[in-house]
Amino acid sequence: MSVSIGKKKKATRTWRSLIWAIPTALLVLLVLVLGAQWLRALPAGASFLRDYPGASALPGGAPVGFPAWLGWQHFLNAFFLLLIIRTGWIVRSGRRPAAFWTRNNKGLIRTKNAPTRISLDLWLHLSLDALWVLNGIVFYVLIFATGQWLRIVPTSWDVFPNALSAALQYASLSWPTEDGWVNYNSLQVLSYFAVVFLAAPLAIITGLRMSGAWPKDATRLNKAYPIEIARAVHLPVMFFFAGFIVVHVTLVLATGALRNLNHMYAMQDGESWLGFWIFAASVVVMIIAWIAARPLLLRPVAQLTGTLSR
Repeated sequence: MSVSIGKKKKATRTWRSLIWAIPTALLVLLVLVLGAQWLRALPAGASFLRDYPGASALPGGAPVGFPAWLGWQHFLNAFFLLLIIRTGWIVRSGRRPAAFWTRNNKGLIRTKNAPTRISLDLWLHLSLDALWVLNGIVFYVLIFATGQWLRIVPTSWDVFPNALSAALQYASLSWPTEDGWVNYNSLQVLSYFAVVFLAAPLAIITGLRMSGAWPKDATRLNKAYPIEIARAVHLPVMFFFAGFIVVHVTLVLATGALRNLNHMYAMQDGESWLGFWIFAASVVVMIIAWIAARPLLLRPVAQLTGTLSR
């Protein structure tokens, strides 16, 4: 009885915190917008925006537009990240697993570590991680082979004041000029660079350190890179990805949805509905995968590489 009462009190405190969080967030947003508009109205603010309109010039030879493979990569990255965040949070929440999985020390993937019994949720999380990493390797190869890296890697120091200018324009609700088909604004460049070259590698090396594939008998290596550091970094990286997705989707829809979706999914610069319908189909696929990621459907797949137990 006392446990039930304790849970109810905890739930009540959580709801009260959420209720206060909503008006607090709205107040912060109001102050941010009014503050940004006030700064833009100042002579110094107007001069800063003239000097730094929000985008750095691209180096010569930078590609224009997006190749078809980038659309597939965008969908696969979104697909894997969504499910990775979901399964990672389930594992983090510590709910009782529906089943446990133990690796068969046979097949293509072998490690020196003895097979460890892990939850089915963790198995799915690690499996999705492996697919995401494989897709990421293909992505890295293609962006450097086709020159697309020039669009998301800063090549001039003026990217920083231009990024500040773009942020000020977003905050004041007067969007910076969008021309992603040719050149991202500097805030986008820094954001995409952070996702591709900082957050993704951090997620991989911290996740690998926490996984069963990490060599347990490597004393010096484990001392140099303690698992506590990996755990302390891995969760904030997940929150970064989640926050990026929310902001990214919001701005895609708020700054010219049809044109942006055509860039990302139809690989064309225009305002037709083709990109929207491809995007809608991709969302349906993600919803189906979200629903299908249940023990009943996961068990037969997991048994291909290991044994299941209660």
